[in-house]
Amino acid sequence: MKKNKINGTKYKPRISIFRSNKEIYVQIIDDINKNTILSYSSLEEKKKNNKKLTKIQISKIIGEKIAYKMLKKNIYKAFFDRKFYIYHGRIKELIENIRKKGIKI
Repeated sequence: MKKNKINGTKYKPRISIFRSNKEIYVQIIDDINKNTILSYSSLEEKKKNNKKLTKIQISKIIGEKIAYKMLKKNIYKAFFDRKFYIYHGRIKELIENIRKKGIKI
């Protein structure tokens, strides 16, 4: 069975998330031009923030920061490519915080 591939564009890019046991990474991708527009990860957040935070709290912060970066680049809509991840926990918090900042997914 063939799956439909999600293709992001410059104005409606694809949000790709990778989650490991310790870290979470998010990329905003333009598939047409084969270009990563933005990226952010929990590694970058841990360098900036010296507080001890849970993985869920870090996911919320990453969602807010990537949404802010998207708005600065005039990106107001995006596709969410959840791959094989269940829409639950850290993935859900990240996407919900992107939506709260005004990005249509």
